[in-house]
Amino acid sequence: MDFHVTSKDQPTPISHGEDPSTSTKTAQSMVTCMYQVHVGSHWRTVAAVWTKNIMNHSLTIFVDSIETNHRQNCKIDLAPWHFWGKKSCKTFEVDGIQIDVYWDLRSARFSGSPEPCSDFYVALVCDEEVVLLIGDLEKKVHKRIKSQQSAANALLYFKKEHVIGRKSFTTRAKFDKHKKDYEIIVESSMLGPNDPEMWISIDRNILIHITNLQWKFRGNQTVLVNKQPIEIFWDVHAWLFLNPGSSHGLFIFKPGQANLDHDKDDSSQDGTEENNDSSSNTSQCCLFLYTWKIE
Repeated sequence: MDFHVTSKDQPTPISHGEDPSTSTKTAQSMVTCMYQVHVGSHWRTVAAVWTKNIMNHSLTIFVDSIETNHRQNCKIDLAPWHFWGKKSCKTFEVDGIQIDVYWDLRSARFSGSPEPCSDFYVALVCDEEVVLLIGDLEKKVHKRIKSQQSAANALLYFKKEHVIGRKSFTTRAKFDKHKKDYEIIVESSMLGPNDPEMWISIDRNILIHITNLQWKFRGNQTVLVNKQPIEIFWDVHAWLFLNPGSSHGLFIFKPGQANLDHDKDDSSQDGTEENNDSSSNTSQCCLFLYTWKIE
């Protein structure tokens, strides 16, 4: 697959910290990752938005302006008819600060999401420092641009994904920046002995099983994943009572504190106790999963 880059001359008017994809109303595969990145002596919000539909597959990088209520952006089109842009770079400015975007998507692997899962990188460089690195080819980044990693590490704090499916929805999430990506699968059945019902699995372990879903279409439960509490919220009213494709189910995965005393005595991975104080620390990422069910 080949790639082509374009950019917009005018900045995008989005308020600070706002997800630039929130105005999307149509069902399409989309992943939005929000980062805190140290650029030009300020911490700024940087959003990476991967989008795929019938006509388009692209990545857009948005960078907050401190001086104005706008975001500058750089768009990379993952277009199969362009042969020269699969490894390239682009330069733009935010508040007079030059930002270079380097990428290599020649060998990128995809697993059903518009966001690659491995063998790629997208790097933001400012003042000869890599201030944000997306992907798993860190050595190739530094070899190519001969820059040093920034002393202030970027932080992924928010991920939002729209997934389209019939009975099963899959995504990946990193709940702690020091740990691996977890595979998350949401499955449903509208027919069966416990009709309708739903399962939520993390790394192939079923942690939540809801029967009689027509009465329990909204709820929350705390589970333990490698001794870390994850509070899971769900709302699948649209699956049961609205026309397919007209709206979505919503799942929120919110990491809690890993050192809570009541978790130490629970050896099960399937915790069910209520977590009244699940505020996450600065190294944790909250996942919002929007599931569009089609027939």
